[in-house]
Amino acid sequence: MILGMALFAVEDLFLKLLSAHLPVPQMLAMFGALGALIFTALLRRRGLRFWTRALMMPAVILRTLGELIGGFCFVAALAMTDLSSTSAILQTLPLALVMGGAVFLGEPVGWRRWLSVLLGFVGVLMILRPGTEAFQPASLLAVVGVAGLAMRDLITRLVPAHVPSDQLSAAAYAMFVPGGVLLTLLGGQGLVIPAAAQTGQLLGAVLIGAAGYAAMLASTRIGQVSVIAPFRYLRLVFALILAALVLGERPDGWTLAGAGVIAVAGAYAMWREAVLGRRKRRPADSVVRPGE
Repeated sequence: MILGMALFAVEDLFLKLLSAHLPVPQMLAMFGALGALIFTALLRRRGLRFWTRALMMPAVILRTLGELIGGFCFVAALAMTDLSSTSAILQTLPLALVMGGAVFLGEPVGWRRWLSVLLGFVGVLMILRPGTEAFQPASLLAVVGVAGLAMRDLITRLVPAHVPSDQLSAAAYAMFVPGGVLLTLLGGQGLVIPAAAQTGQLLGAVLIGAAGYAAMLASTRIGQVSVIAPFRYLRLVFALILAALVLGERPDGWTLAGAGVIAVAGAYAMWREAVLGRRKRRPADSVVRPGE
């Protein structure tokens, strides 16, 4: 899990560096094409096809829409704001899932996890600081990105189990291509031919992101969820280090404090959910206690 989070932070850094040279829609179209090729190859290796009628299911379409919203808004926020603050806001995703699961899926959430959700979004306000000179409106794109990714993850729970994960991933990546082309045309931006350095960064982002996903998946399969879940927040630590060393960012005290509040609240919510899930699987603890 630690390795996976480090690789994801490097992927974010590469996307941030790329955004200085390539328009965000074009960058995501290229990123999506490469990602779709990787996951389609994985499908072919298993003897499966990319295009099936499953891709036309309403749940799959809505999941892909959430991926598009989350991906475009998150990368746009990376391009226009600091890596450190954008990465910190992204870490509210587990808290958004807790809230979305309770509101839209009727999942039981006790007062402890509701409190962690509240604290997490207090941390976001500490980073954004609306109404002050430190407020950057572009940072709201990261908040919208979290909403899109939460939509993706919540709807994933409604996708039938027989639909392969690689097919869902390939479809999501593939839709970045027409989405990026359309936004490029609507924005009146011409195509930029990437230099060798940008091509290398793009390939690095795709391959490192895929490796990070593989490492995270391996950890969740062989590790105890309640133990490894809080380590997801090391992605923020790695992002802060890379932002300082490579980009020269120096987050102020409010940003660091807000990031800390988000990390603690999110890690607790993930740990609590994992513990409750383990209790529910035990016959003697089949009834959830009040407040849990």
